[in-house]
Amino acid sequence: MSWLFATAYDPFMRRTERACLADWRRELLAALPAIGARVLEIGAGTGANLAFYPALERLVLSDADPHMLARLGRRPELGRAEVVRASAGDLPFDDGSFDAVVSTLVLCSVPDQAVTLGEIRRVLRPGGALVFLEHVAAEDAPSRLRWQRRIEPLWSRVAGGCHLTRDTRAAIERAGFAFEALTKESMRKALPIVRPTIRGVARKS
Repeated sequence: MSWLFATAYDPFMRRTERACLADWRRELLAALPAIGARVLEIGAGTGANLAFYPALERLVLSDADPHMLARLGRRPELGRAEVVRASAGDLPFDDGSFDAVVSTLVLCSVPDQAVTLGEIRRVLRPGGALVFLEHVAAEDAPSRLRWQRRIEPLWSRVAGGCHLTRDTRAAIERAGFAFEALTKESMRKALPIVRPTIRGVARKS
């Protein structure tokens, strides 16, 4: 299933990338130079963010899935980055190693959000930032939320462990981050069950 998910991911997301995601990625990553030059991306997947990174002193891309990493390895922009096979819940880096951690469509699928966010906080320097883009539970749309709850068990099995009903905003706050910027928006051209999103910057407090 992991191989199939990695193979299908880019074609499945193509319309949504064109409709909004590429612009959102560009906007988010453009903020990195003001945060710092040492950046870690968790769950880098097939490398959808690579084309949008500004010049950095250090860029590390991590992912636990060998099939995703194989596709990441084909990206022409990869020469500017280090690639590490690692779980987002067990990052092989020293405390305070990075100025920013980037997470795009990742916190939906990690086994334990609290553990992952704790690891992100650990590897960030004091005042460092989590730069995030995540789909979340449809808290403002009860009917859609009911469908998310119904579909989630099957969806999680076929979509790489993705959960539809996570309150990621609250999880980020509980982990000890303070929002510097936060935008809620519908992810256009995506399936209705994954359209609610949040994106922004949260500082390690």
